[in-house]
Formats: sequence, C-alpha cells, structure tokens
Amino acid sequence: MDIDVFAATHAQEWKRLDELVRRRRSLSGGEVDELVDLYQRVSTHLSAVRSAGQDPNLVARLSALVARARSAVTGAHSSSLGEIAGFFTRTFPGTLYRLRWWWIGASAGTLLVAFLAGAWVVLNPDVLNALQTPEAMRQYVEHDFANYYAENPGTSFSAQVWTNNAWVAAQAIVFGAFLALPTIAVLAMNGAGIGSSAGMMIAHGRGEEFFSLILPHGFLELTAVFVAGGVGLKLGWTIIAPGDRPRLRALGEEARAAMAVALGLVVVLFVSGLVEGLVTGNMVRGHIATPVGLGIGFLVEVLFLAYVYTVGKRAYGEGETGDIRSAPESVPVAA
Repeated sequence: MDIDVFAATHAQEWKRLDELVRRRRSLSGGEVDELVDLYQRVSTHLSAVRSAGQDPNLVARLSALVARARSAVTGAHSSSLGEIAGFFTRTFPGTLYRLRWWWIGASAGTLLVAFLAGAWVVLNPDVLNALQTPEAMRQYVEHDFANYYAENPGTSFSAQVWTNNAWVAAQAIVFGAFLALPTIAVLAMNGAGIGSSAGMMIAHGRGEEFFSLILPHGFLELTAVFVAGGVGLKLGWTIIAPGDRPRLRALGEEARAAMAVALGLVVVLFVSGLVEGLVTGNMVRGHIATPVGLGIGFLVEVLFLAYVYTVGKRAYGEGETGDIRSAPESVPVAA
C-alpha cells in the first residue's frame, strides 16, 4: 500500500471527522450520524496504516483522532474539575450572553419602576407621609438605613444577604414557568422597594448617603437579580412563542439553561454578599472610605460584564446554549 496515496485519498474524511469532533456539543442529527460513520471508517483506516507499518507519524495522528472521536461517540465525561471549569468558562457565561437582551430589558424596566416610585415619593408629600409615621420615618432615615449594614458581623451578614438574594433570584427564574407574570411582579416589587427607599432618603436630604451605601454591593447584586428576571421572562415567553421548536422541547431546553444560570448566580450573589457584608458594612463603620467602597463595587461589576462579553461571547459563538451536553448517541438523529 502506498501510504502517501492512501493519505491523500482519505485526507478530507479525516479533516471532516476532526471538525465534527471539535463541534460535538452543537451537532445536528445528520451530523451525529456522519460523526459515527466517519469514526468507524477512520478506525478502519488506522488499522490499515498500522498493518502497513510504514509511517509511525501517521499512525500516531490517526490514533489521536480516533481516540477523540471515540470519546465523542461514547459520551465520555471529563473529570469533575473539568466539568466545573467547563461550566464557568462555557455554559454559564455563554447562556448569559445568549440571553443578554432579556436581562438588559429586565434591568431597564426595573430601574424605570424604581425611578418612577422614587420620584412619586419625593414629589408628593402625601405619599411620603403615608409610607410611615414621622417618628418611624426619622428613625429609618437617620439610623436604620445605615445601621442595617453594620449591626451584624460582616461574615454572618454576608451569609444572610446571600441567602435572601438567592431566594429572590430563584423566584424570578422559576416564576417564568407561569407565563412570566409572577417574574414581572417580583421585578416590579423590587424596583418599587428600591425607589421608595431612595425617595425617603432623598426627601430628607440624605440622597448621597443612600447611593453611597447601596451602590458598592448594588451594582453586582442588582445585576444578578436582573439576570434572573430576564431568564424568567425568556422562559415564560418560550411557552407563549416557542418559535420553530415544539413547545415542550423548547420549554425543556430553556428550563435547563435557566437552571444553569441559577447555579451560576449562586456564585455571583455570594460575591455581592461579601461586598455588602465586608465593604458596605465597613463603610458605615468608618473603616473604608466612600470612594474606595464605590471603586470596589464598580470594579466587581465591570469584571462581571467583561466576563459575560468576552468569555460568554466566545462560548456562544462556539455554539453554547446552556442546554445539557448530550452525548451523540443520545441525541435524536436524522431519519
């Protein structure tokens, strides 16, 4: 057998198999069939080249290709550490990037509600007076708002905040299954709560204090809640308008992606909880200067957005959707 002629004859098949293996997470049914067929053929080519015993380099090259193809066909899994790394370098950021317009929209809508609620409180004394009694209002503005961040030790407060925010985010996502109406309510209530608090502080001349204390942790914390709300909205809209996918299939795909986002947000909210407990709390205690605290909060937010728009954009471009990574034999194939 002339090895050079053999290699030239089958070069396109080897190249095509390598391409399919690289794209194994995003193959169509027909491409999965093609992958299995090429794997069997190239395995035969490898046996022939080994039998000829003329080109050790070609044997090594085809052995590596067949081994990679076998892993793709049999659905071999990477180590636990590899799965965790893959989640945070592909699944989570890729899903965030794919759904970016949904959570950007949720951000804009919630902030609009907050602005309107705050303006309503500031511009209408009757509304302001209806929120609390004058004594309770004075207690909140002059003491309770700031003391909330400092009355408990930083670590325990961080854990408390983390649990609360994770619950809010989970509600925003899960409620999407109910046509997203409860998700909209969660976002609106959070927006109204932020706006009314801001309105009370601003109306009493403490607007600067409000924003200086809420922004360091609020940048990332609110972004996480907005992301959860956007994912919930997408889930609800998928039920209403599944597009060219069967409704149940579309809902399943988006629900699995939503659960991936929920898992990732646990880490994001853990970071924002640390900032709230250790940075905002120490700002109230006078241990951290306001500009430093604001800078830390802004930096954390910028890093998160850079993560989404670099790592996430790349993963999305490579076909990441956030759905489970099905092994080829378990993916529906072309008839």
